[in-house]
Amino acid sequence: MFRVRWLGRVEYRESLDLQRQLFHSSSDDHLLLLEHPHVFTGGPNTDLSNLLVDPSKVGATYEQTDRGGDITYHGPGQLTGYPILSLPGRRGGGIAETKTYIHQLEQVLIDALSELGLNDCGRLDRYPGVWVHPAKERPRKIAAVGVRLSRGRTMHGFALNVATDLSWFDYIVPCGIKDFAVTSLRNEGINVSMDSVAKEVSKKAIETWAIAGSEFAATAFPKHEKDLKAFQGNHTRTSASNGEATVLLRERNTTDRRQRRLQEVGVSDGLPITDRKPSWMKARIELNDGYRRVRSTVRSLDLTTVCEEAGCPNIYECWGKDTATFMINGDRCTRACGFCLVDTRHPTPLDQEEPERVAKAVTTMCLQHVVITAVARDDLTDGGVSGFINTLKAIRAASPSTTVETLIPDFGGRQEALHSLVNERPDVINHNLETVARLQRAVRPSAGYARSLTLLARVKGENIVTKSGLIVGLGESDKELLAALADLAAVGVDIVTIGQYLRPSPQHLPVQRWVTPETFEMLADYGRELGIRHIEAGPLTRSSYNASDSIQSLLPTP
Repeated sequence: MFRVRWLGRVEYRESLDLQRQLFHSSSDDHLLLLEHPHVFTGGPNTDLSNLLVDPSKVGATYEQTDRGGDITYHGPGQLTGYPILSLPGRRGGGIAETKTYIHQLEQVLIDALSELGLNDCGRLDRYPGVWVHPAKERPRKIAAVGVRLSRGRTMHGFALNVATDLSWFDYIVPCGIKDFAVTSLRNEGINVSMDSVAKEVSKKAIETWAIAGSEFAATAFPKHEKDLKAFQGNHTRTSASNGEATVLLRERNTTDRRQRRLQEVGVSDGLPITDRKPSWMKARIELNDGYRRVRSTVRSLDLTTVCEEAGCPNIYECWGKDTATFMINGDRCTRACGFCLVDTRHPTPLDQEEPERVAKAVTTMCLQHVVITAVARDDLTDGGVSGFINTLKAIRAASPSTTVETLIPDFGGRQEALHSLVNERPDVINHNLETVARLQRAVRPSAGYARSLTLLARVKGENIVTKSGLIVGLGESDKELLAALADLAAVGVDIVTIGQYLRPSPQHLPVQRWVTPETFEMLADYGRELGIRHIEAGPLTRSSYNASDSIQSLLPTP
């Protein structure tokens, strides 16, 4: 299967780590289409004298990578594409194979540009890429190509200038070529949207490489300039006084803002909150002894559980089994996801004694498996990862036999924060994808589809059990859910949970449909076919539902 993903704007290092995991762990072919923030990249043989400026002084970075070619620039207005392909009949990465593949990649771009109205473009001897007026005296480069081919599998790809600010190329000698200029579609008088270019390139790529079928999924990118600026800034700003991230003030009328985002991705008003739930959505209320015992323990130790904060419908069942998911780092989140009930007022300082109290609860309840989650803390320089590490250490000191699952936010993409948690080797690292690519911005505007997949890819690359979850009924199609499951399988996720979305209040996103038990069964079967090792799928399933059973199913039999 050839899986094409239009991912919007993605940090370069995130895209590189995602590529690498797909390169090593996925049997499918992929094409990642995206834009990058300002970055200069170079291969192993790059002549750094072709970098004419200190990148930090112009608001960019430089990244050394393992592709062919010299230095180039990536940035807004440029469509960057990374095909991860297993080329048929080829097992090596020699010069002949690489030239053949580059020629094929160039042709995809040439054909797409022709469909977009740029007819006089093609190849230029000795210089890979795509050129405008290649047979004339002054050809201009519109697309750069730099690839890696190893054991018949490809990485890296192309950079096509759509509406790129060409002045950024003044800071480098592009691809080490001094004699010719660069150009863009806009510079050539063709004004088309990035979405249109991505779709046309996808079409030609599918025609070229989709031997065993294809699918396309796309994230929604901000259409309004003020949203774009917030998106580029990752919803935080830096305080000059102490250097800590401070959460941007949100618009007061979040209902209007959420509705606008839904409309941008083609989602209707949804079901009235007063609609009667179907029979399969009714949770059983049972004030059993286990529930009372867990509630008493949590209250006595002044702890917070996501079971209560998120209004989980399984609270009576799970607490009845002496299981709970502890929420650390306070009970106020710095993000305002459209589905979540957790408090979003200004966060309070961290409780330094909280890890020890969580550990005491674990021993009091004699837990064999515990889930630790947290609110997002974008106000903290480490994204709140120290809370996870301190709690994990406290639990292991108090109860060494207890397995620990950490259900984490994305830490704002901070790779060093994730790495510090990985070094502690939790038994499971769980990070929820939540929804399909198209709905990401409407559902969780401060997060990102590619970022979440990259986090899971990075964890799996360290040989830790990975887990993720999806909520359904937000306006997605079954086909989109299958694509999301395929993406989770492609990065090596071991455990997936799938459950029905329930609207916490009229200010939250509306329910678009009630997903039937038969559909949940279909999704679970498909996930298993993809190689996901354990799936919990059902109307009332939540991320920590049957968490102990999930991990036990993956542990070796004594």
